[in-house]
Amino acid sequence: KKILFLENSALPLRIMHNLFLFLAILGDITQKGYEKKRSKLLSPYIPQTQGRQRELLLLSDNHIPNFLFLETESAVQKEHRNQTPAPSAAQTSAPSKYHRTRSGGARDERYRSDIHTEAVQAALAKHKEQKMALPMPTKRRSTFVQSPADACTPPDTSSASEDEGSLRRQAALSAALQQSLQNAESWINRSIQGSSTSSSASSTLSHGEVKGTSGSLADVFANTRIGRSWVYPRSSNYVPFSSQHPGNSFMIYNIFITSGGFFGTVPQPDPNQPKPEGRQMTPVKGEPLGVICNWPPALESALQRWGTTQAKCPCLTALDVTGKPVYTLTYGKLWSRSLKLAYTLLNKLGTKNEPVLKPGDRVALVYPNNDPVMFMVAFYGCLLAEVIPVPIEVPLTRKDAGGQQIGFLLGSCGIALALTSEVCLKGLPKTQNGEIVQFKGWPRLKWVVTDSKYLSKPPKDWQPHISPAGTEPAYIEVKTSEIILLLNTKHDFLLFFLFFVILGETVVNVLDFKKDAGLWHGMFANVMNKMHTISVPYSVMKTCPLSWVQRVHAHKAKVALVKCRDLHWAMMAHRDQRDVSLSSLRMLIVTDGANPWSVSSCDAFLSLFQSHGLKPEAICPCATSAEAMTVAIRRPGVPGAPLPGRAILSMNGLSYGVIRVNTEDKNSALTVQDVGHVMPGGMMCIVRPDGPPQLCKTDEIGEICVSSRTGGMMYFGLAGVTKNTFEVIPVNSAGSPVGDVPFIRSGLLGFVGPGSLVFVVGKMDGLLMVSGRRHNADDIVATGLAVESIKTVYRGRIAVFSVSVFYDERIVVVAEQRPDASEEDSFQWMSRVLQAIDSIHQVGVYCLALVPANTLPKTPLGGIHISQTKQLFLEGSLHPCNILMCPHTCVTNLPKPRQKQPGVGPASVMVGNLVAGKRIAQAAGRDLGQIEENDLVRKHQFLAEILQWRAQATPDHVLFMLLNAKGTTVCTASCLQLHKRAERIASVLGDKGHLNAGDNVVLLYPPGIELIAAFYGCLYAGCIPVTVRPPHAQNLAATLPTVRMIVDVSKAACILTTQTLMRLLRSREAAAAVDVKTWPTIIDTDDLPRKRLPQLYKPPTPEMLAYLDFSVSTTGMLTGVKMSHSAVNALCRAIKLQCELYSSRQIAICLDPYCGLGFALWCLCSVYSGHQSILIPPMELENNLFLWLSTVNQYKIRDTFCSYSVMELCTKGLGNQVEVLKTRGINLSCIRTCVVVAEERPRIALQQSFSKLFKDIGLSPRAVSTTFGSRVNVAICLQVTGTSGPDPTTVYVDLKSLRHDRVRLVERGAPQSLLLSESGKILPGVKVVIVNPETKGPVGDSHLGEIWVNSPHTASGYYTIYDSETLQADHFNTRLSFGDAAQTLWARTGYLGFVRRTELTAATGERHDALYVVGALDETLELRGLRYHPIDIETSVSRIHRSIAECAVFTWTNLLVVVVELCGSEQEALDLVPLVTNVVLEEHYLIVGVVVVVDPGVIPINSRGEKQRMHLRDSFLADQLDPIYVAYNM
Repeated sequence: KKILFLENSALPLRIMHNLFLFLAILGDITQKGYEKKRSKLLSPYIPQTQGRQRELLLLSDNHIPNFLFLETESAVQKEHRNQTPAPSAAQTSAPSKYHRTRSGGARDERYRSDIHTEAVQAALAKHKEQKMALPMPTKRRSTFVQSPADACTPPDTSSASEDEGSLRRQAALSAALQQSLQNAESWINRSIQGSSTSSSASSTLSHGEVKGTSGSLADVFANTRIGRSWVYPRSSNYVPFSSQHPGNSFMIYNIFITSGGFFGTVPQPDPNQPKPEGRQMTPVKGEPLGVICNWPPALESALQRWGTTQAKCPCLTALDVTGKPVYTLTYGKLWSRSLKLAYTLLNKLGTKNEPVLKPGDRVALVYPNNDPVMFMVAFYGCLLAEVIPVPIEVPLTRKDAGGQQIGFLLGSCGIALALTSEVCLKGLPKTQNGEIVQFKGWPRLKWVVTDSKYLSKPPKDWQPHISPAGTEPAYIEVKTSEIILLLNTKHDFLLFFLFFVILGETVVNVLDFKKDAGLWHGMFANVMNKMHTISVPYSVMKTCPLSWVQRVHAHKAKVALVKCRDLHWAMMAHRDQRDVSLSSLRMLIVTDGANPWSVSSCDAFLSLFQSHGLKPEAICPCATSAEAMTVAIRRPGVPGAPLPGRAILSMNGLSYGVIRVNTEDKNSALTVQDVGHVMPGGMMCIVRPDGPPQLCKTDEIGEICVSSRTGGMMYFGLAGVTKNTFEVIPVNSAGSPVGDVPFIRSGLLGFVGPGSLVFVVGKMDGLLMVSGRRHNADDIVATGLAVESIKTVYRGRIAVFSVSVFYDERIVVVAEQRPDASEEDSFQWMSRVLQAIDSIHQVGVYCLALVPANTLPKTPLGGIHISQTKQLFLEGSLHPCNILMCPHTCVTNLPKPRQKQPGVGPASVMVGNLVAGKRIAQAAGRDLGQIEENDLVRKHQFLAEILQWRAQATPDHVLFMLLNAKGTTVCTASCLQLHKRAERIASVLGDKGHLNAGDNVVLLYPPGIELIAAFYGCLYAGCIPVTVRPPHAQNLAATLPTVRMIVDVSKAACILTTQTLMRLLRSREAAAAVDVKTWPTIIDTDDLPRKRLPQLYKPPTPEMLAYLDFSVSTTGMLTGVKMSHSAVNALCRAIKLQCELYSSRQIAICLDPYCGLGFALWCLCSVYSGHQSILIPPMELENNLFLWLSTVNQYKIRDTFCSYSVMELCTKGLGNQVEVLKTRGINLSCIRTCVVVAEERPRIALQQSFSKLFKDIGLSPRAVSTTFGSRVNVAICLQVTGTSGPDPTTVYVDLKSLRHDRVRLVERGAPQSLLLSESGKILPGVKVVIVNPETKGPVGDSHLGEIWVNSPHTASGYYTIYDSETLQADHFNTRLSFGDAAQTLWARTGYLGFVRRTELTAATGERHDALYVVGALDETLELRGLRYHPIDIETSVSRIHRSIAECAVFTWTNLLVVVVELCGSEQEALDLVPLVTNVVLEEHYLIVGVVVVVDPGVIPINSRGEKQRMHLRDSFLADQLDPIYVAYNM
């Protein structure tokens, strides 16, 4: 391979540019082909170029193979610049026009990079004829109204900070780019069959378009692969949302992606990736450091010499706000004022015996950026006093970006004193008392004003102690990128004069004089070399961008310290004053010249100002770092000598850390310029950035390490990090140390090129390691700015960083959005940026967010504070106004989808109770036959007979008490009263209803004793009662259709209800919801005649139907089950035995009485057992949260029953009112058991919160327990503390195993662990077995399976219009496929769980078998071959942000949809999207497809407190949620 050097040539710039591009994409071209193409390009100019081109073979020492160097300055370029027409209007505008151009997001020509611009052109032009349909996020119009940018913060004419790399890399799009893109069409509107971008997409269909295309679209996505290409389906053109649905704020898009079709395996290293081929480099030495005689040995000595011998020489000139000199500090003044300050610090702040400061102490220097004089005096005063200065920025508010970390570090340094000026002190924020506010995280500081009038003049005999430069700390510098304190030694100051070999020169400094190169070159080097510094503050640059050029011209300055930002500002405003001259400049030091994107700024500035006398050799790029200080600097060249070459690198090669010629079709090139040679007297080596400091090969990119007397000393208080940074001993490939000289890691990435020139390609701070490849944040920012950012990005403010998600780093791009940017413009820009970054950098963006203008945290000089921005993003406080997540394309390291293996089949060998080497998972309650009972109830087979018997035996015994919201008893029912009331209702059913035995009757009552009486009235009449929740008067449209459905499905012949509800059923409002004319007979039972039936009905057999239990399941299915009289009897007997209920007992019930165990406890058990039930309607708690607990306390209840919704209401509503409960005298120590009635997995977190909250008022931590029931059997488990049997147990299981239907116990605190609680003790007479739901065979106790139950109180079957014998047999009368010789009939609960044998002893004396319920089988999500339970995902999501009130998940066309209720400000809605995506990916290995943010209360919850996920899904698909925001993750 060869290196091509082009010397001064007469070629026109266009031909040279084409030649360079041709050379950059040579690839493996033959010599003959090369000559042919080259001659074609150069044929018109061959006479001029003969002999001007030479090819050199690769040199042998530390030079890089496969590398292209292009000489920067040629004669033809100079000629072309001289012939360049007048600059554009943007560059030549007057100041007012300049400010108009700078405002908003106007694209300016600041930092051009033609090669990079063309790369973006090439990437986007590929999709010129292609369209893609991608759903735009939808939001409420009123939610994200941006305030004008100027209202947020004062106008800022800068669009980048002095340390920000964003805009110095901006590449303005050329006319070719505009022509190659269709402005009216966005990238998202381009449907393409195959392109070079990496994301999944989706089809955009309106509500009616669900035919045909969905299938083909699913097929397309089934074959979509994630690699470095995107595969899009064909689809219709994108239609703006507003035109499709002008009246809706939400739209459903059908996105079909097959589970597993888009998931890649864990990425393997690419075998074709470029690898370094050169030999191992050797450390490069700088030129020998000469010995200087008669020179001050230290900085203080230099100050003393010049202050006493050259007192009138100017040292520092400060400018006013208009850019004019306002004060000049002479060396004499600096010396005398520093002496006064040093004396004051050491002698006047405390007493003689107890001084406030002593040598070695640390003090903070707090001075504004426009007051260099006061800062310089304070800094040198500290040096003379031998105290260590710590320069920090002026705190403006309590919420300054990074302010808390600064405060922490000040405290860790033991700083108690802050020096400042009088003007600055007055400007600090004050309290109402006039005291300076206590900044967040800061230690208490004593503020000392250093103005001369407050300083004491030292005695004539007092002299400071000036020692030669040693290894002791000189000052501490705050490294803003990571908020780290560095200690720098006095050696730092000795070598600065080597850059400025001429004494007394004038320097113009535009940099921040408190840190970095501005401090080293502008404050130290000038004193060491008796130079005159003109300090141009940032505020002056904003109002007069040409001020630094004017200062150079006015003072004939020899040196200027600038950044690329300052070059650009000068270019934009140079027409304001044409007669400036830069001919005096010997060195234009570009301190961020190490940034790869600085080359375009330097070229443009030279092109424009060469006619003003600027010499090409005067431009001196410089590389600096906080740790190594000045790493390298290009010395001024000899006039007329050729300038050093430049490198055109392949970005793809750079991502793998190797140096390669850019030979790719995409033109993804990076042009870098050198930053000079290694520092004199120093050594430099390149080591690998990760792992041990192994020396790189010659064609390998690594971290630059420097060994010299200049540099930092340590990180304050961080010994480990200090050793890894400041005491690095490089090693060779074998791991052996190379020498014993310690090096300092500079934090810069680069390499040493031909001639020992140093090249920098990026920083460690901006290094993004994604899937083993390196990407530079600055490069990605430059790409984003090259994509038509004019309409969208506010002042080019873009931040790029990476976050760790799912075992890899993911790239996040955050930009400020212009206030006037439209939704479509923003989404179009975001989509194109994703495409461009993928094409240029071959990496996907995980999240792209737009925030309102001026809302990103700023550095002191206006740049974006990256670490603070990242922190806000991770904690959900960024408040974006637009966001686009692309996890489907970025996350390629998910494990392979699971291929289900066949489980235990009928052919398995069974030995006793062992299946596949494990015990069969089965358990049973006590045997009913072995329990002795002396109760007379046992002789009655029917509940109606028991009530009649009690009415005769104990007529006055009160069975029921109903309480209202005030806690007063509104109704009671004794045995006789209930019997007589039931008789009257039975009589009415015969007289008015003309009903026969076996007819179904709907009971429509509010919770109360009327409902109970109507139930027994139906039993007396031989009718079948069906209890139904009454409709809500304020929400008939939602609740009445359910009532109507149950009436129709149950084929009810009559409705029993109250007069109020009867009027409601026939009202006009009801007619709008259902057909009120077809109601069956409606009978109100408010005024009953005093008439009794001549004979009460007695069923012929106990197997006759007693009542129907209708309920809507959590999956949205309305099911009714048939309960026989024998089942009712067995159920009541089992509950009585389990809870030890008898006539003298009292229980409190706060449950809905319409279905399941709640109905049994409310209506049945008291009649059977004779105990007294205190009934508390749950709706009354809404009016009085204290009702339930105060009732328990008042009646000294031992056992109380509630639902999770009641428990949650008390926990949330009474959480901060425990003291109020105490003052009311409420004591819960009487409670033996608080039983939560539910048909779900126990909610351990809620139970623990409830127990912990009310522990202070006597609630026992053992009191709370749970029940478990299902549709087929309403009571399988019920735990009552203190009765026979052990307390409920808890276990931690592995979530990953659970997804594979395996149960593996782990220790508490193990990663991916889930805490499960036993669902209560199995009731007497109940047997359960765990079964594989697919094979219907029993499983071992290490497996998760469906819970099957056998008991005498199991329901008889489903009650439906269409009796399905198959369904009945499958659910209620099914047998195990093998292993059950007794052929037991089992009922399928539809719930997954497992059984574990514990170490506890059951009442029978055997070891206790515990049943753990995991979740409903119908609700599980089958994704990627694994079984997920919604509650696990919802639990993870609910804890990520304080503003999430509730969460629900479901699947939609194989996409996971997460719905979150936002209880905070709507501005926080978009913060939740990345948080939700992150946590589900991290904890569950799933990619969220859609995130829906809704208002509180939108997620439907039934009376038992269970989420109705399928109802929510239906509402989502029917566009009925009115969401705040819907995000579609790509």
